[in-house]
Amino acid sequence: MDAVTTDVTETRPLERRVDTVLRIGPSDGEDFLLASESQSGKVAGKERSWAYYVGYLQAKYELPVLLLVVCQDAATAKWAAGPFDCGTRGWTALRVYPLVAGPDNLPVFTDVRTVAKNLALAALSALAHARSSECAAILEAISSALQELQETDPDTAEYFFDFLEVTLGKTPAGEKWKDIMSFVSYFPGRGTVRETAYLEGEAKGEAKGEAKGEAKGILFVLEVRGIPVSADVRERITSCTDLDRVDAWLERSRTVARAEDLFAEDSEAAPSASEQE
Repeated sequence: MDAVTTDVTETRPLERRVDTVLRIGPSDGEDFLLASESQSGKVAGKERSWAYYVGYLQAKYELPVLLLVVCQDAATAKWAAGPFDCGTRGWTALRVYPLVAGPDNLPVFTDVRTVAKNLALAALSALAHARSSECAAILEAISSALQELQETDPDTAEYFFDFLEVTLGKTPAGEKWKDIMSFVSYFPGRGTVRETAYLEGEAKGEAKGEAKGEAKGILFVLEVRGIPVSADVRERITSCTDLDRVDAWLERSRTVARAEDLFAEDSEAAPSASEQE
């Protein structure tokens, strides 16, 4: 099983730590790609992005593609199962059937040894059960397994630390993961978005430094999700020093279908004074 880039919009490779597409090499069949995504609720237009991911990855790597969508509740899982059709006048040109996982069909992993043997499945379990009382125990077990893995395979450990950091976001489960990360020895020196924001805030002692760290987080999340970011959008994000506004954008970055949708709920009359700084 080899990780490949999730960049479905450009030919340049993305940094290794944002990989969310895996190349699976089963012993009894041909290789295929597994593209996974966490979905906390229904998002209008998301099916178009999914169709693009599948089509692009198959064309680029010339391999079959499976799309795995991890949902946190039954209603979202029912919607995500599709099928989603692309066509017109009764003719279907493309039909997407996501493979859906959720709290109803993913087991709860709380035993450290079991988690260590099934890290990928345990991480998906944490996402699927993010709204349940069992999630804290899952995350504790994953943290213990990753600390042990750090000694032998730090790259894989870093991948799963970052994967959960981004996909859990600012949910209660995400805050729990943040608390766990703040106490584990693996945290210092990882260079993650959260650590970068913290160090910059400490060094500058100003809201401007904190906003800069949050801005990096927004761009990181959008890249993880394979959403293109234009130069204008990037400039607007990185130049804003209004911490509350940047924080709101960071939260929206987990669900928007386009980078421009980050600003949909903001007043478009004129940029704030802090954005002009």
